[in-house]
Amino acid sequence: MKLWFIVGGFLAMVMVTGLVLFFAQRDVGTMEKGTVSHHVSAAAVPSHGIPQVTVVSVEERQPHETIRLPGELLPYLSVDLYPKVTGILQWIGVDRGSTVKRGQVLVRLIAPELSAQRAEAEAKLRADHITYERLTTAAATPGVIAPNDLEIAKRTVEADRARVRSLKELESYLTITAPFAGVITTRNVHPGALVGPTGGGGVATNAPLIRLEQTDHLRLMVPVPEAYAGEIVLGQQVAFTVPAFPGQTFHGAITRVAHSIDVKTRTMPVELDVDNTSSQLTSGMFPHVDWPVRRSKPTLFVPTKAVVTTTELTFVIRIRNNTVEWVKVQKGHAFTDTVEVFGDLQPGDEVAARGTDELRPGTTVAMMPLPHP
Repeated sequence: MKLWFIVGGFLAMVMVTGLVLFFAQRDVGTMEKGTVSHHVSAAAVPSHGIPQVTVVSVEERQPHETIRLPGELLPYLSVDLYPKVTGILQWIGVDRGSTVKRGQVLVRLIAPELSAQRAEAEAKLRADHITYERLTTAAATPGVIAPNDLEIAKRTVEADRARVRSLKELESYLTITAPFAGVITTRNVHPGALVGPTGGGGVATNAPLIRLEQTDHLRLMVPVPEAYAGEIVLGQQVAFTVPAFPGQTFHGAITRVAHSIDVKTRTMPVELDVDNTSSQLTSGMFPHVDWPVRRSKPTLFVPTKAVVTTTELTFVIRIRNNTVEWVKVQKGHAFTDTVEVFGDLQPGDEVAARGTDELRPGTTVAMMPLPHP
């Protein structure tokens, strides 16, 4: 009996201890759950209920920066040389890369049928001229020659002379000379080829005989975006680089402005004159142009992220007396982290550093200055 009593008492103690531990753990879990719930609720609800907005001041400055634009180097003068008459190429004195002077003979053609026509016209002129002289002598005797016959003979001689002059001019086209000094960049024919005017004379190809370019003076064509086309200064020096000469900077002067925007690319072609007497640069290169961007007077700037663009409006959020206002603006030049704006703004106005259409006009907010980096 004593043994059963001892065992029963031990089991009762174990059960009591288990119950105590169970309720203690449940209370601890309840307390922990209540603490977490209270923490989440406190983080989700602001203490004062007013949105806080980081603001920056509208700056007034006169931009004087550069942007990188693509360009293309073109020859200052360029011409494709075609023959004006059909003939056989007898001699060509230049090849690709040849440097030529103005008036230098480049190509000679032969056209035997043209020479025959000239010889025939000259013979007819001589015969008609003799006839006219005889009629003039006979007309000295009144009534022998009708005045009309003498006039017809005179006009015939004049027509013959015009015919001879025309054929001689055509024969002069058999010699092709350089219209200006430059470099031959293309040659498409060789001696013995039948050549003629484009699309005529039975010629098999419409390609030019040769192409001549003036390369000691180049044109740098730059398509300037519409946003930067309003402040172009003629004569201004502009720097550019080319991939063929890394680390080396070249310069050109703004000389010609198209004054017309290309509707497809929204750019305006601007040409710069580039001195290339050293022949270091070549036409066809694609330079990187450091295009100057400047305004004639100061304008207003805000951070790029401060401008909000929707389907209906472009605006910034101005905070005045802790109240939200939407101010309609128009964007101008864009730089790395700021953008030029035009609208009902004044220097020093405070605007939201990061604009959003969730801040509705009339909302009361608490302003916070933008932290310094």
